Amino acid sequence: MADKKVILSGSTVTGDLTLGNYIGAMNNWRKLQEEYNCHYFIADLHALTVAQDPKALRERCFSFFAQYLALGLDPEKNTIFVQSHIHEHAELAWILTCLTPMGNLNRMTQFKDKSSRTKNINAGLFTYPTLMASDILLYQADVVPVGEDQRQHMELCRDLVVFFENRYGEGILKMPEAYIGKAGARVMALQDPSKKMSKSDDNEKNFVSIIDSPKKIQKKIKSAQTDSDTVVNYDPENKPGLANLLTIYSVLSERSIEEICKDYEGKMYGHLKVDLADLVVDTLKPVQEKYEDLMKNKDHLEALMEKGAQKARLRAADTLKKVYETTGLIYRR
Repeated sequence: MADKKVILSGSTVTGDLTLGNYIGAMNNWRKLQEEYNCHYFIADLHALTVAQDPKALRERCFSFFAQYLALGLDPEKNTIFVQSHIHEHAELAWILTCLTPMGNLNRMTQFKDKSSRTKNINAGLFTYPTLMASDILLYQADVVPVGEDQRQHMELCRDLVVFFENRYGEGILKMPEAYIGKAGARVMALQDPSKKMSKSDDNEKNFVSIIDSPKKIQKKIKSAQTDSDTVVNYDPENKPGLANLLTIYSVLSERSIEEICKDYEGKMYGHLKVDLADLVVDTLKPVQEKYEDLMKNKDHLEALMEKGAQKARLRAADTLKKVYETTGLIYRR
């Protein structure tokens, strides 16, 4: 895998992975694990910027790890690990924090947004972007999949490479690039089809979790926002809610939207929603069965976590050693 470029992606342990993640996994993960040296991590340290119940956080970490595996990530082909199991994340984050100008952090729009909605603003929320930069730079990632809400953090990460090089010289930290995957099916929020389906959405009706019960999935799909028309046709501009349902139906059934529309000529939206709900339930059933089996055996999950951590630690330790030696710190393995 040494000749492959490194791609890194992490997910904070809030909410659950969604139907949108499932569709993205089908379209991207299998291909990526053949083309890249893939690193996927559970971002539990990032979760601490918000008050967490310790027992719930621990369970959520197991749940997320199991969800990754249930969605098809192969631990033999990918490096899958828990962020806090690699102490180098926190160590590099401190060094980068000491290089980061306060002004750069003050400009982070996510900090402004989140801090405006809470009275208890902690330093971790403020320095969150430097930990994110550490996550990326520690593994010498070539490319990083970045959503629109994380682009500014990615820019800071690239700035930090420049700051580091200006002070200590080049050749230690790799300059990462944003990864833009090929345009695939974009799954939108069920109640607000103007925005992407997200696991962190405040409105639970906006997304289908991959571990939602069949009853809950059916209820969410059936209550998805559509328009007052009754004709089933694909019109994203005027019928975004219906277009979103047709997109999901097309991807999961592997049939064209045109074929699906023909099936519902003379039928109501309700017929489409019922059939789509059944399709989603049937599609996610094997994922949920694998997830439930994994969650029944925490010892097995911990063993896989440790195996992933050992793989990740080799690359992380190598980077931190170079950083320590470059900055004048004495590295002790």
